[in-house]
Amino acid sequence: MFAVAIAFVLDAIFHLFILAALVRFWMQALRAPARNPIAQFSMALTDSAVKPLRRVVPGLFNLDWASLLVAFGFELLLQFLLLLVRGYSPNMEAMSVLLFFSFVKLIRLSIYVFIGAIIVQAVLSWTSPHHPVGPFFQALTRPFLKPFQRAVPPIGGVDITPVLVLIALQLVLMLPVTWLETESVRMLERALL
Repeated sequence: MFAVAIAFVLDAIFHLFILAALVRFWMQALRAPARNPIAQFSMALTDSAVKPLRRVVPGLFNLDWASLLVAFGFELLLQFLLLLVRGYSPNMEAMSVLLFFSFVKLIRLSIYVFIGAIIVQAVLSWTSPHHPVGPFFQALTRPFLKPFQRAVPPIGGVDITPVLVLIALQLVLMLPVTWLETESVRMLERALL
């Protein structure tokens, strides 16, 4: 019971930081404006880890690889700590599986970032279309919404593409991402035996 509580606290704290690093990465990759509270929060929270790493890991292809590497490193550390809390001592084979599992977890968390951004952007477009954080969420959601908006015109003046994109992202979570996680867990269980 105590191990479950420790795992919960570790998961909550680490994922707050990991999500901030992922938001920072995607914000820069999709050219979202940084002059808003959400961007400022993610940068302030992750600066202590990202800025020193930028000296070693430069940006390439206009992407902030240091932010992504920080997110990956902390996800890997979290999964390692969760194994220790559960009473396992990971060997080299288990660590290689943890590398892959952490990568899959980052894919899942990135999809969650986009799901949250689409929901917030849709609500803002209905309630407060000129809200100061609107451009931030529009920049994050545009690559997903634009292809659907080209294919599906508004129905009665209502853009239903956010719902379609949410369904598509949920399907990605349910099918390939869940399958990859399940296979990773199976490989990890075999490696820990």
